[in-house]
Amino acid sequence: MPTCQLVMGLTELEVGSVWNTIPAHTHQRRSEIYLYFNIKPDSIILHLMGEPEETRHIIIRNEQAVLSTSWSMHAGCGTQNYSFIWAMGGENQVFDDMDWIPMEKLK
Repeated sequence: MPTCQLVMGLTELEVGSVWNTIPAHTHQRRSEIYLYFNIKPDSIILHLMGEPEETRHIIIRNEQAVLSTSWSMHAGCGTQNYSFIWAMGGENQVFDDMDWIPMEKLK
């Protein structure tokens, strides 16, 4: 559906894949929401967020969502492959404005 401020998509990780959005990054002009699913009851996703020098994590289970604000870096890793629907809202739909976080900055 055409829109000037909302973008959505579906990501499905293959068997054996557990990381998404690495390297971690921010979207200074957009916030992003993730809805994780296809996660077995005994598995979790670690959703990483916060300032690169002071990261935090949220443990996500099946059919749970998390909001990543524009100032927060984000990345995720699971104990199995999984799927997620992502939605971004903000002032633009340009994907080359991501600010990648070098791995050595993460703490």
